[in-house]
Amino acid sequence: MSDPRRCVVHLDLDAFFAAVEQRDKPSLRGRPVVVGGTGGRGVVSTASYEARVYGVRSAMPTIEARRRAPAGTAFLSSRFEAYRASSRIVMEILRSRSPLVEQVSVDEAYVDLSAAADAPGWEGGRLEAWCAELLAEITAATGGLTASVGVAPSKMMAKLASEMDKPAGTTIVRPGEELSVLHPLPVRAVAGVGPATAGRLRTFGVETVGDLSRVSEADLVALFGSAHGVGLHRLAHGRDDRPVVAEREAKSVSVEETFGTDITDRALLEGELARMAAQLAGRLVRSATFARTITVKARHHDFSTLTRSSSLPFATGDGAVILREGRRLLSGLDVSGGLRLLGLGVSGLTSHAQDELLIDVAAAPGSLLELPDVGATPVEEAVAPPSGEEGEELLGRRRDGWSTGQDVEHQEHGPGWVWGSGLGRVTVRFEGPLTPPGPVRTFPVGDPLLTPAGPPDWRGART
Repeated sequence: MSDPRRCVVHLDLDAFFAAVEQRDKPSLRGRPVVVGGTGGRGVVSTASYEARVYGVRSAMPTIEARRRAPAGTAFLSSRFEAYRASSRIVMEILRSRSPLVEQVSVDEAYVDLSAAADAPGWEGGRLEAWCAELLAEITAATGGLTASVGVAPSKMMAKLASEMDKPAGTTIVRPGEELSVLHPLPVRAVAGVGPATAGRLRTFGVETVGDLSRVSEADLVALFGSAHGVGLHRLAHGRDDRPVVAEREAKSVSVEETFGTDITDRALLEGELARMAAQLAGRLVRSATFARTITVKARHHDFSTLTRSSSLPFATGDGAVILREGRRLLSGLDVSGGLRLLGLGVSGLTSHAQDELLIDVAAAPGSLLELPDVGATPVEEAVAPPSGEEGEELLGRRRDGWSTGQDVEHQEHGPGWVWGSGLGRVTVRFEGPLTPPGPVRTFPVGDPLLTPAGPPDWRGART
């Protein structure tokens, strides 16, 4: 078991990107909102709780999200500046409460309360009061955003606990309660158990974490190798002594999968790459970073391991670009003897992105914001996207220079956001965090009075 003296908090902002959009755009409050790639190969970054009712979820292809979401759903491109601004406020609040805060992504962090001068402790209800005060302070400081927290003696249990009462919930797992909470959960709840690992475990009758805990360490090592097998055995018994690290800067992000049987089918391997690329893109979005170098790792049946890398002339967070480069690198590898492991990674991380060959590409026809409104009709894209991979969306930008959801300012009408564009026009909704739902007006794409703007903060001022 974990050290009972430790008290770790995991905080996760609820539907963060979508919640920021609803806060800043009053006409979207209470409506389904989907944030992410809006083109044909786009991937959902975040879906509001109103959209999740219809089965829309993170990492889902946008085209599938459009099929599931009802009419009136807003499909918006990401606004990283706005998300970073709110994230900074939250992280500052956490650091004011403990010197040990590990920011995992733009919307997620661990806090070690054991290092806090006025740590509330496990007994007497002080911990519940501490969490309630924290969540109230975050909501007040961010203009209404909510978060969920989990508290436990380890990072693994704190993270699992933060998922148990969403949104705006608090779950506390006290020392000695870990296994009673952990063991009934599906085996996928354990970090490192992906679809392939879970499928292989299922063949041995392992469905829950409790089932996994009854498999010997030796058997897990035989099945999954030393590092993975030992790790699974420890986590299944609630043993996680990873510290909360105050300064943590990722230099690379990677995903890999060990297969139950060696795979020779290149189509199946490319399907695995597609899943990995979507997962990597989601991680990059959550951390508000972009990458220049793509790496494919392949381990053959004889355990020989090869890596192949490619550096792009631009930094990207687009899953379609990552997948394209990954497929190209994989095509240069001989897989006829079978692969037992495949990995995909990105490095050369930066907080800024550049356009691929300076091409901003169009979304597919009819793929703009689909909000019915009195006196306004969404504009549809009149120009079909180019064929081939250059025709796919890159970071939500469009050939006409405007992206749906983008912050803008008009010299006569004031601040607003792009509601849609196409046919040489751009439609803007004029509203902000502290206004009622605003009017919609359409302008020529090149209107000199309309310019991009920084995001509004919750007080209504431009940052």
